[in-house]
Amino acid sequence: MEKIPMTRAGYNKLDAELRELKGKERPAIIAAISEAREHGDLSENAEYHSAREKQSFIEGRITELEGVLSRSEVIDPSKLSGGIKFGATVDLLDEDTDEEKTYQIVGEHEASLEKGLLNLRSPLARALIGKEEGDSVDVQTPGGVRSYEILSVRFE
Repeated sequence: MEKIPMTRAGYNKLDAELRELKGKERPAIIAAISEAREHGDLSENAEYHSAREKQSFIEGRITELEGVLSRSEVIDPSKLSGGIKFGATVDLLDEDTDEEKTYQIVGEHEASLEKGLLNLRSPLARALIGKEEGDSVDVQTPGGVRSYEILSVRFE
């Protein structure tokens, strides 16, 4: 089975979510289902059906998180160096708009563009892999080709 690269922060976030689901959400939904059952006829009991649907979602998410965490390979970016690879924090200059952006290249389960966490499999990350500070890259995006200059690369 393929290992899933992940930073320590990403691993800890998913692990905390799993503990929350198992420790609080699961017991709460079991109690809600039990209470809804006491209201009688289950075929017309909206509370019961809603609780069962939520239970299904929670159990599915628990299964997904357990699978991801069991296959994860935690990588410490501070021990890396060289060209751009997983874990690198990259400062880019959008050559079309002169806007500077900073991204850290992370695994898909911890990616969040709003937080500057770029999915390793995204077109931009794939274009950056192997490049060095000072290089320029052209990236095919849904909005057309974008050009970026790599201002700096660091491993934190």
